[in-house]
Amino acid sequence: MNEPQPILVANFKAHKSWDEISAWIEQVAPKCNEFAGTVILCPSAPFLAAAHAKLQTLNSKLQLGAQDISKFEEGPYTGEISASQLKRICQYAIVGHSERRKYFAEGDGDVIQKVDLLLKNEITPILCVSDLKQLDSYVKEGKTIYDNAEKIIFVYEPPSAISKDRDYRPEDPQVADQNAAEISRIFNQNVVTLYGGSINPENIKAFLSKENIAGGLVGQACLDADTFLQLISKSA
Repeated sequence: MNEPQPILVANFKAHKSWDEISAWIEQVAPKCNEFAGTVILCPSAPFLAAAHAKLQTLNSKLQLGAQDISKFEEGPYTGEISASQLKRICQYAIVGHSERRKYFAEGDGDVIQKVDLLLKNEITPILCVSDLKQLDSYVKEGKTIYDNAEKIIFVYEPPSAISKDRDYRPEDPQVADQNAAEISRIFNQNVVTLYGGSINPENIKAFLSKENIAGGLVGQACLDADTFLQLISKSA
């Protein structure tokens, strides 16, 4: 991976209208140009093209990612968005998020297919790992993941730490660091691993101070631009 660290991923989930996203970009983009690391914005799919166009006009370092892709190639799959459709818009895409598993019954096989398609289309996968047991499947069945681990951004995101409204239950930073180290051990190389789950400006330094954590996947704390700017400042 060549991305400057730390890497901060702003996952908007199913939040915000285009006007709200546009205002957020205008507020956050200038700070990204001063930040030594990498900031990746992941808005909802309907707004990716508009966000791409806006970032080009601003000449910003702020990067763009999708929140998910289809497990299918381009074809007769109503409602799906294929990796090939996004390759000229996004540099990154989140796959395997625990919410996709919880609400949409996605399994390891689905995630493996999505990673294969992202790599084929030269989009960097942001691969969420909610349980290290998932990695057994990725190693045994997802040969592409094992062979291309250096091209993937991994995220350790325990479901118990995913914030809901104001219920923040972040993982202990030391435990998160140990699990990040285990991901590298399983892939037999020093892979890039972020931490995800109830990250905020108050705890981001505790996670980034750990040897094996290269950044964070941010949910609730990225929705307010001022809060996210604080998080960027404390990550510098």
